[in-house]
Amino acid sequence: MNSLLPEIMTAVWLGILTSISPCPLAGNIAAISYISRNIESARKVLITGLLYTVGRTLIYLALGVILVFSLLAIPDVSFFLQNYMNKLLGPVLIITGMFLLEMLVLTPRGGGLSDKMKKTIDSMGIWGALPLGAIFALAFCPISAALFFGSLIPLALKAKSALLLPGLYGVGTALPVVLFAFLFGMGTGAVGRAFNKLTSFERGARIITGWIFIITGIYYCLDNIFRII
Repeated sequence: MNSLLPEIMTAVWLGILTSISPCPLAGNIAAISYISRNIESARKVLITGLLYTVGRTLIYLALGVILVFSLLAIPDVSFFLQNYMNKLLGPVLIITGMFLLEMLVLTPRGGGLSDKMKKTIDSMGIWGALPLGAIFALAFCPISAALFFGSLIPLALKAKSALLLPGLYGVGTALPVVLFAFLFGMGTGAVGRAFNKLTSFERGARIITGWIFIITGIYYCLDNIFRII
């Protein structure tokens, strides 16, 4: 466990950064607001937030298990990753860092929920937060996709961790959502103030993380590809 401590901390941080990035954060707040709009009990609002985060976490965990187990289970792929993972990691980290710094930008396609899906979720009451969390987890924005597929999955492959790191990533995405669920129970004013502060923090955290990724990626390239370190 101690040998995986850097990977564990990185997985949790990637999850937090994913959750507070503008696109996922706006979706999380909208989802909790939608589910909680007719709920007067602060306790039930918090339970709604927890169910929503469980739905998100299960999707990240399932994707992590499927991708990591599948890639490691194929002998040729596993052999390739064992021999070339460090060489691949450098360029992947650089590209992910460029996405975080908005040097590379993709325009997300917005879909939203269908009327049928809204009616189904409404009929489930607070339990509708569970499938809603799963749906929003699958609606990857460019930054969240870069963090999950470009950083978390390579990290999990390198550590051969199909369960622990994806699960902790999901926990990381849950922390800000639970916070906002708690704030919803206190009132919309608290949500607005927290959103403004978190938006400012997110930009600084994303820029620092992006440059760390790029510098680390350059180091991996120089060390494992060009062999000059």
